[in-house]
Amino acid sequence: MRTRSNFYPSNSTATIPSRSNRRRIPNIVEPEIRTIEEIVPMVDRTMEELLQAPTEGYREAIVIPEILGENFEIKTNLLQLVQANKFYGFERDNPHTHISNFKRMTVTLKYRDVSNDAIKLMLFMCSLEGAARFWYEKEPPNSILNWDDLVNKFVNQFFSPSKTTHLKNEISRFT
Repeated sequence: MRTRSNFYPSNSTATIPSRSNRRRIPNIVEPEIRTIEEIVPMVDRTMEELLQAPTEGYREAIVIPEILGENFEIKTNLLQLVQANKFYGFERDNPHTHISNFKRMTVTLKYRDVSNDAIKLMLFMCSLEGAARFWYEKEPPNSILNWDDLVNKFVNQFFSPSKTTHLKNEISRFT
């Protein structure tokens, strides 16, 4: 009787086939173990402070100049007026018209020791919504230093030079 062990003669040159339907073991990568050398910065903080979301780096794009006036306050009526005339950044929206209307609303304000540009810079972000608000939030922190910077960036974003060229070409074809 033949068994598996004596199926192949020991003096034979035949090779024993390897088993090919063995379960394959996946390659397991061992995680790298790192040791924490110092936890000293966290020692002086409470658990409540450690669990709070970080708030560093949330600075505004507009740099508001220092206001020297002691009794400065933006009235609620003005804030509501600005918020009622929002710019959404739609294709049909004209940024020049928005700037003109915005300046017309804020030119009436006169405060001692407070520049009109500072007031405009403070209120402008309240007049944005939708794509325009998204544009403002993407601006790098402290990148808008004065009213002229804001107007240039705003107009270039929502009334690009290509749009200006297109409108000039339409006007020249009209004649």
